[in-house]
Amino acid sequence: MEFDSQTVETTETGYLVNIEDWSEALGNQIAESEGLVLTALHWDLINYLRDEYLNNAGSQPNDRNLNKAMSAQWGRKVSSKELYDLFPGKPSKQARLIGGLPESRRKGGY
Repeated sequence: MEFDSQTVETTETGYLVNIEDWSEALGNQIAESEGLVLTALHWDLINYLRDEYLNNAGSQPNDRNLNKAMSAQWGRKVSSKELYDLFPGKPSKQARLIGGLPESRRKGGY
């Protein structure tokens, strides 16, 4: 992937190879390539996932946990539909991609 006149290495599925290559500007470029314009709500979810991964032993919350975390952060009940409206390519996967995190190791389910 080309970013800021440099080549950033990605996997076959588009995830960054080196998490250190990520920046918010690169996240915006990835989002644009995904057809998204990021709002504060998008960034809340991206930053939550980054914090969980970087500061909680590589934690990769599933969609159910994302609903709970965003409900707590936004001060209201958040539905899966609302998160899918933000990230139609599956919130936990698409937000990880934009956030420069590795592809999920989870098998699915809860």
